[in-house]
Amino acid sequence: MNSIFSGTRLRDMIRSIRACKTAAEERGVVRKECADIRASINENDPHDRHRNLAKLMFIHMLGYPTHFGQMECLKLIASPGFPEKRIGYLGLMLLLDERQEVLMLVTNSLKQDLNHTNQYVVGLALCALGNICSAEMARDLAPEVERLIQFRDPNIRKKAALCSTRIVRKVPDLAENFINAASSLLKEKHHGVLITGVQLCYELCTINDEALEYFRKKCTEGLIKTLRDITNSAYQPEYDVAGITDPFLHIRLLKLLRVLGHGDADASDLMTDILAQVATKTESNKNAGNAVLYECVETIMAIEDTSSLRVLAINILGRFLSNRDNNIRYVALNMLMKAIAFDDQAVQRHRVTILECVKDPDASIRKRALELVSLLVNENNVKQLTKELIDYLEISDEDFKEDLSAKICSIVEKFSPEKIWYIDQMLKVLSEAGKFVKDDVWHALIVVISNASELHGYTVRALYKAVLTYSEQETLVRVAIWCIGEYGDLLVNNVGMLGIEDPITVTESDAVDVVEDAITRHNSDMTTKAMALVALLKLSSRFPSISERIKDIIVKQKGSLLLEMQQRAIEFNSIVDRHKNIRPSLVERMPVLDEATFNVRRAGSLPASVSTMAKPSVSIPNGVAAAPLVDLLDLGSDDIMAAPSSSGADFLQDLLGVDLGSSSAQSGATPGPKAGADLLMDILSIGTPSPAQNNTSSVDLLSTPGINKNPSNALDTLSSPALPHIATTASAGGMFDLLDGLTPSPSKEATNGPAYPPIVAYESSTLKIEFTFSKSSGNPQETNVQATFINLSPNTFTDFIFQAAVPKVISVFFFSPLLSSYQNFFNIVFRSFNLQFLQLHLDPASSNTLPASGNITQNLRVTNSQHGKKSLVMRMRIGYKVNGKDVLEEGQINNFPRGL
Repeated sequence: MNSIFSGTRLRDMIRSIRACKTAAEERGVVRKECADIRASINENDPHDRHRNLAKLMFIHMLGYPTHFGQMECLKLIASPGFPEKRIGYLGLMLLLDERQEVLMLVTNSLKQDLNHTNQYVVGLALCALGNICSAEMARDLAPEVERLIQFRDPNIRKKAALCSTRIVRKVPDLAENFINAASSLLKEKHHGVLITGVQLCYELCTINDEALEYFRKKCTEGLIKTLRDITNSAYQPEYDVAGITDPFLHIRLLKLLRVLGHGDADASDLMTDILAQVATKTESNKNAGNAVLYECVETIMAIEDTSSLRVLAINILGRFLSNRDNNIRYVALNMLMKAIAFDDQAVQRHRVTILECVKDPDASIRKRALELVSLLVNENNVKQLTKELIDYLEISDEDFKEDLSAKICSIVEKFSPEKIWYIDQMLKVLSEAGKFVKDDVWHALIVVISNASELHGYTVRALYKAVLTYSEQETLVRVAIWCIGEYGDLLVNNVGMLGIEDPITVTESDAVDVVEDAITRHNSDMTTKAMALVALLKLSSRFPSISERIKDIIVKQKGSLLLEMQQRAIEFNSIVDRHKNIRPSLVERMPVLDEATFNVRRAGSLPASVSTMAKPSVSIPNGVAAAPLVDLLDLGSDDIMAAPSSSGADFLQDLLGVDLGSSSAQSGATPGPKAGADLLMDILSIGTPSPAQNNTSSVDLLSTPGINKNPSNALDTLSSPALPHIATTASAGGMFDLLDGLTPSPSKEATNGPAYPPIVAYESSTLKIEFTFSKSSGNPQETNVQATFINLSPNTFTDFIFQAAVPKVISVFFFSPLLSSYQNFFNIVFRSFNLQFLQLHLDPASSNTLPASGNITQNLRVTNSQHGKKSLVMRMRIGYKVNGKDVLEEGQINNFPRGL
């Protein structure tokens, strides 16, 4: 042995490498040594083979390639002497792994050494096999390893058990061969053999159900007895660790009991007493005891047991939270998150301690405790826990404010008992950490505010006071200027005062000061400035006495570096200066936004009644309302549907000359269209399409992102110069103004029209769709369509679904808070309501199964408010199954008869 490891050449090589001052010098030394080793290998000198391999192992540990020495390992393993075998097996484990093909050559040598008369050689072979065993080697050598589990020497039995663990992991099919041998190891008195036997049983139980049932019936009582003996044993210096008798064996036994008790009430009953004993008798002032207690808690949570034992386990975790060791507190928080599912009330008792962990200096403990607190929140304690978290938000570190504010907002939104409390808590979060709050949070706040009509005055006053103190919080400023723009008159007049408020005096100039500060402050981003510009336009109508001052502020934005701000400043100035008669209708308050629809959109999903046909096999009944299927037309989805106010509807009706449909008819108001409406409808793509446009869907020019990106080509609807195609229509008397230049023209009411020829709406190799048309009596705008679906193939179509959508035009002139980016801010900054000149209703189909060479029908009803001016346009999707496979077909219908 000494002659192997004390060779001067190995020592000299190590000394030379350590003396190198540069990496290049080290590489030179290694190259020289590798060359000498190759030369020695070529000479095939058996006396230097072990020294060469020792040097190769050192070179390998330095990270240099040593593959050329792999065969030397096999030669040393085949040597008869123990010292050579030891170096050979060490090199085998270090230089090779189970993926090397050369291992196939060592299988025979391993088999011979496993049957060797020298137990030390057997031990070497078991160690090597346990480290690099492949699936093929496991199948070849499993019988020898199984035999060695019963070997007379405990060290061999221990190594054989560990090697068996590797074998059953590699080849689970061999597990049943080791069941009896493993169960015999559980009766060992030697702790080293016993712990390896328990580990082997654990592996067998996790991969083989038969082994699990066998150990559950035959070995559970024996394992419990062993654990009890170790727990109650006297002091044993050989196995004692910090006052705990063999904590490693404790933990292995508890893990095996956890597997045996999971899902089995009888086995769980047997181990209840010993688990309670371990939980109460184990000392927790040392890490060894805490490790045993933690494993005991894991076992209690996993088995089928009564609540009393789980309460004991949760109390142990509560004690862990008071420990000074960060690791112990962290694992306790992790386990408590799992324990909530078993006993929420028991975890609630430690709520104060958990809240203290939220304030821990360690970042990982803070985040884990915050997640646990969010799981503890319910309707009964939401106010108390939210107050604690907001109080800590004021003094928390900057790097923790983002996570903490996000969690508080999530808790408030989920468990808010009333809207006023929700608004108060969100204002506190925006005041303390507004710059860390994500956009969807303050968008949701604005939606809630718009729905709480009785709290508009209270909210705008609270925001006004908050923004004076926390003007550096960008998100708070945005919400405040939106509310001031919408409800500035309530702020000035103290409308809707609540008993909990202190009266404040705010003049019109004070309200405008807040908005002016937001638009002129150098560190305000572009979205904030754009919102402030819109708020100023709205305040110019609400505060007529200072409209000139507001106009001056707007005019200053004509010099903005952002082209979009310049353009809108010019437009808003035109409204304030030249169009005072229509300004109140343009800037009236936002309609109430639909909270439910916003939440669906925010969650990134569509309502349950809407299908995107991503999976045509999903069972969705025919007759789904077609209005939400705007994505079908690729015209941009706008899920927030706001109901128009009467004044806004009248104004827009006058402005566009468009019949708004049933709402106007029911009220009895039938204002006549204006002259020039055809021109404006052509601009908005809701007039009669030109031949070049027949194959395109109608698009709302006012909400087209390309207009913003190229303002020079944009149509200025607020103060437009005469464009070429407008000049040909406008009178020669002067400039044509879209806001003032519309004069009345006679309306054209259609009566019962002629019969319309049927059309082939769609045809493919397997499917044909025919449309037949009829008019409703007394309503020429409404057309009844019967769609006939004809199967042209010899296969039956199942789960047949027909979906259709028509284009819509989105009108302008009301501010929307649902902003996704500044780029499209001005496209949605004004909105009144969704104006659809086409409305579509689908009735259920006659069947959802289309027989081979057969047909089914479905009725549609289309309302065209631009009857006689704008032709019908429709896109459709058809989904069905053929022989179990999903099929999706799409098409666009442009050949509707004119006059529908």
